[in-house]
Amino acid sequence: MPLHLKNPHSILAVLRSRPQDVYEIRLPDPVAGPWSRVRSSAMEIGVKFAGEKRGSRRQSRSGRAGGAEAVVRERRAVPVQELFANAPETGLWLALDRVQDPHNVGAIFRTAAFFGVRGILITRDRSAPLTDTVYDVASGGVEHVPFCFPANLGRALDLARKANLWILGATEHADMGLDRIAADRPWLIVLGNEEHGLRRLTLDKCDATCRIPSTGHVASLNVSVAAGILMQKLAEPPDTTNG
Repeated sequence: MPLHLKNPHSILAVLRSRPQDVYEIRLPDPVAGPWSRVRSSAMEIGVKFAGEKRGSRRQSRSGRAGGAEAVVRERRAVPVQELFANAPETGLWLALDRVQDPHNVGAIFRTAAFFGVRGILITRDRSAPLTDTVYDVASGGVEHVPFCFPANLGRALDLARKANLWILGATEHADMGLDRIAADRPWLIVLGNEEHGLRRLTLDKCDATCRIPSTGHVASLNVSVAAGILMQKLAEPPDTTNG
């Protein structure tokens, strides 16, 4: 089913990475800001315009405009094995174990693209599908991070381990703090459901688990915020300086 994207930054990312998958674009009136770049890019490629939307001259600070959108094909998932092909000695992957809020999934994709994450595994069952909302919240991030939908997350984690990745479960119940995890190896971070966290079978597949220590009065974080903190920590190159 085609997606109807309303974030101009998401649309620009599709135009740049896979223009053949853009069916048509409807522009706002007036065309300004990032929408001007959408129009210029689409005209260069020869994408069909559905006509400019009249009667709505208000735009939000994010650049969105009422009635303006692009109709695009979904980006294709890759096979699980391809996600781990030629894994380097360092690097970062993510797995989402039944994360159900599309805004969380979109935010995770955006942050993953920012930190150069090499791939995201999303459980096929009881997870948020990659809807228009996910693409728009990701603001182009879905176009830059390969993803797959394994039917069995445990088996996918076994494949990751065979590719020499280390599996790190993120849970507020872990004894070890994030500060004790070093970015000196290829990590696959597993993030759990917003309400229930990681499943026991998933935890059993982890080489290590860690928590983000609280220094305030709230004991836990939104999964997308926690994901950003973990990515920032483990995407850093290891310190190779000699003391």
